[in-house]
Amino acid sequence: MSVIALDVGGTHIKGAIVENGRLLDSERWHTRSERGSDALVETVLGCADELVARAVRYGGRPAAAAGIVVPGLVDERAGTAVLAANLGWRGTPVQRWVAEHLDLPVAFGHDVRAGGIAEGRLGAGRGCPNFAFVPVGTGIAAALMIDGRPFGGDHGFAGEFGHLVVRPGGDPCACGNRGCLETLASASAITRRYAEASGETGVSAKGVQQRADAGDHQAVRIWTDAVDALADGLVALTVMLDFERIVIGGGLAGAGEPFLRPLRTALAERLTFRGVPQVVPAGLGHRAGSLGAALLAQDLLDCR
Repeated sequence: MSVIALDVGGTHIKGAIVENGRLLDSERWHTRSERGSDALVETVLGCADELVARAVRYGGRPAAAAGIVVPGLVDERAGTAVLAANLGWRGTPVQRWVAEHLDLPVAFGHDVRAGGIAEGRLGAGRGCPNFAFVPVGTGIAAALMIDGRPFGGDHGFAGEFGHLVVRPGGDPCACGNRGCLETLASASAITRRYAEASGETGVSAKGVQQRADAGDHQAVRIWTDAVDALADGLVALTVMLDFERIVIGGGLAGAGEPFLRPLRTALAERLTFRGVPQVVPAGLGHRAGSLGAALLAQDLLDCR
């Protein structure tokens, strides 16, 4: 039986059709959240319809279930996007709307926690029941994988790693605090800070890293600030939870060793009294969330 999966992000909606753990097809659409929350709901439902039609073409029968994951604060039990600021969703009953539209059982979850599930079963977390999956992209979050399952906390909000304050009194953050990890180490922060320092706009975070390697002093400072801030956050995570492995995902993981090598060095310098966790790149790339959504849908069927 096949399942369809949707990973709704601030920029793109990623879709997948999966059968028995095998990816049959995938697609990506622009989210276009600037059109408003109601229009976005219609877009998501339209993407789901397209995946359902494709599933029939592939397997000759309808998909048996669907999975959908979203960013921000989610109530997985209620199936509600409590606050997905980039999508304009507040208290949005996503699971119910998709289930009623498709007339299918629908699993609902948090995008990063779903990515952690996928990395644990299919990617860089395999063989390690306890690890952290930390995607570093437009924002920063963490899936805290314990005994193979993501820890959501008492209110379902665990893992808001990007809002750990690492530089008290630092730059203002969208959350209302100052000096959060996201204000220094996210891809969007690196891009913004380089534009402010150099007066040159349009340079991506990867571009800043490449310029740092070439000796651009502003790029070196901003890239070093990002690595140091992320290392400080990962040290706090390691001291508190003692993970054996940290899987780095998101766009910055694509920088590879120029990003991971100094990060490992910075961790070793800070963790003076204990061993350093393995720091490895994610194995599933941008598909982690949609594959995780598919696994949630498959789990839903298995439990029936």
